[in-house]
Amino acid sequence: MDTLKFNRDSFLCLLEKLIGETKYLQNNPPNHIPEEDRAGKHVLDVLIPLTNGEESYEEIDDAKIKIYGKLPGLRLKHIHFEHELRGNIIIEYTSSENPSKVFGLVGSHLDVVVADPEVWERDPFTLYVEDDMIYGRGTTDCLGHVALQVNIFEQLAQKNIDSQDIRFGGVIITDEEGGHAKPPCGVTELSRIGLLDSFKDGPIIWLDCADFHPNIGSGGVVQWKITAKGEPFHSGFPHKGINAIELANDAVQEIQQAFYENFPPHEDERPFSEGGWGFESCSSMKPTRALQPIDSSTNSIPGLFCIMGDIRLTPFYSITDAMKVVEDRVKELNETKFKSLEENTKRGPSSKYTLYDEEGNETIKGSIELEWISDYIKGVACSIDSKGFKLICDATQSVLGECKPYSDTGSLPLVADLKEAGFDLQMNGFGLEDYYHCDNEQARISHFDQGFQILVHIMNNL
Repeated sequence: MDTLKFNRDSFLCLLEKLIGETKYLQNNPPNHIPEEDRAGKHVLDVLIPLTNGEESYEEIDDAKIKIYGKLPGLRLKHIHFEHELRGNIIIEYTSSENPSKVFGLVGSHLDVVVADPEVWERDPFTLYVEDDMIYGRGTTDCLGHVALQVNIFEQLAQKNIDSQDIRFGGVIITDEEGGHAKPPCGVTELSRIGLLDSFKDGPIIWLDCADFHPNIGSGGVVQWKITAKGEPFHSGFPHKGINAIELANDAVQEIQQAFYENFPPHEDERPFSEGGWGFESCSSMKPTRALQPIDSSTNSIPGLFCIMGDIRLTPFYSITDAMKVVEDRVKELNETKFKSLEENTKRGPSSKYTLYDEEGNETIKGSIELEWISDYIKGVACSIDSKGFKLICDATQSVLGECKPYSDTGSLPLVADLKEAGFDLQMNGFGLEDYYHCDNEQARISHFDQGFQILVHIMNNL
């Protein structure tokens, strides 16, 4: 496999086509539902001609699978569930009739986060190449990694590489950025029907990270929505209304306090050099969006207001325990009529969350409602004494001259389940972390070149 070299032209040719589809790959339902087959077509166009030309079809449960080629050689599986335009792709290559080892690249995805062309310096849906820099939605997360995988398998098949007794695999997935398709259509479904089981005997790398060095931990996540119900009234009579904006913000702050009391920084988050997993941040609960469902004027006290956000939890805590803490605090606030909020408020004397008549009888009471608006994902702490970890560290050290494992509270679907099921799971990636989910997303071609070298080094030393 020493003849495998990063093919810059082939990489950029495919990436240009992939990013050219990103307007239709944005994932933020209900406004943006991706059609990943638009990108998947370009992947298949590169690889299908390198198979032996055979085609077949099979069904597993509710999965419809189109198969191109067979092993030994290059084999492709295009897998759809109930969404016609949202296909996952499994790529396999071996030169052996009975390979005894396996190595998999999993998790690179075809969907992207939403991009607003009005605030970008360049068109986000077009690839721009300027010397070593590449710009466009998906360069870092995650179409650059898709193109990198294809670059590897294209050369394995073109050069008829002797894989000895190893089967190499790549799993390119749908619905990673949203993960909420109903019914589901992404990597969790591939796992459910057993299509990842054959990778269990060897190390797998989840290829959707950044900045080269092994990412040895990721956070759990769940999204929440707090709806505050107050009493609308003319803003000139604040004592007669319950301000839902104030109630929502005060309640979220109180809930955050309960969260941080129960989930403080954990000792295993300390730097890798000190025996920890090197988490860049501790667990967090914070608002990320606000919504006023009912239009109101500036001179009206709002009676309804929503705040949405997420919990990001290091894997040393239970995400379901965190959800229980939030649920209990919401219940307590409602049952105590928000007395703690009123007692500790820095707002004016008219900011009340329960109203009374002149005789002191309760007339109107504010309330808050909690809704979990996503399924939860568990965090993972990768094994740091496995064969896969040694391989990825040795390869990184060989190519970069250093290896600095780290962790973050970004979240990845299924990784915790794969580890719990016995997979030797590691995580890595070669984009720029500073541009994940950001405007003006970008990456470096040279970083993907070095990433190619890291992956080939691992493949050579299995």
